[in-house]
Amino acid sequence: MDINEFANEINKYANMADIKLNSNQIKKFYTYMNMLIEWNEKINLTAIVEPREIIIKHFIDSLTIATYIDDSSKIIDIGTGAGFPGIPLKIYNESYNVTLLDSLNKRINFLNEVINALNLDNIETVHGRAEDFAQNSSYREKYDYAISRAVAPLNILLEYLVPYAKVNGSIIAMKGSSVNDEISQAQSAMKKLDVTIEKNEKTELPEESGNRYILVIKKEKETKKVYPRKAGTPKKNPL
Repeated sequence: MDINEFANEINKYANMADIKLNSNQIKKFYTYMNMLIEWNEKINLTAIVEPREIIIKHFIDSLTIATYIDDSSKIIDIGTGAGFPGIPLKIYNESYNVTLLDSLNKRINFLNEVINALNLDNIETVHGRAEDFAQNSSYREKYDYAISRAVAPLNILLEYLVPYAKVNGSIIAMKGSSVNDEISQAQSAMKKLDVTIEKNEKTELPEESGNRYILVIKKEKETKKVYPRKAGTPKKNPL
C-alpha cells in the first residue's frame, strides 16, 4: 500500500470514528505500519498484518480512548506489545508523556526503533514485569492514566495497573464483549484496590470489525504496599 492509498484509508476510518488526523500524523502512522509488517517477519508482534486491518484494529482502535485522556497527561501502557495503544496515542497527541512497559525485550527493541524513526519525544520504554516495576518508587503512583489493551481479565489486570496510577488518577481498560462478566468477577479486586468504575462505554470499530468496551476506572486511595503481589501471583490467584 503506497502512502496516498494509506492516507485515503486511514482518513476514511478515522472520520468514521470522529478522529481528525493531519498529514504529519498520517506519515508517522504509515512508517509505523510498514515497520510493524517488516519486523513481524522476524519476531511475533501481531497476527494482524493486512494494512487495512492494521489501520482499523490497531491504529483506530487505539485512538478510541484518546477522548478520555486529558492533554499533557502522564500515561503508562502496561503490556504494550507492539506499542498499542501507547504509540498511536502519542502520534495523535504529542503533549502526552508516555511510558511503554513490556516483558519481552524483542518487543522493546522494536518499540525503540519505532520511537527513533518517528522522532517521538517524551516517550520511554521499560523492559520488565508489571508487578516488579509497580514496586519501584520511580513508577509507583506516578501516572495520571494507567492503560492496557488485551492483556488480562479485569480481576487480574487491575492489580497490574492500579499501583501505577496517582490517587484520583484513572485506569483505562479496553475490553471485548465479555466486559460485564469481567466486571462481575472483579468486584473483590476493585474493593481491595480502592477503585470504582466511572464509565463503561461501547464503541464500534469500522467495517463491522467488532465492538470495544472502554472502562474508565477511578483510583480513590493510595494503593496498599502489598499490591501488586510478586510476579505471577495475580494471574495464578486473582484478588
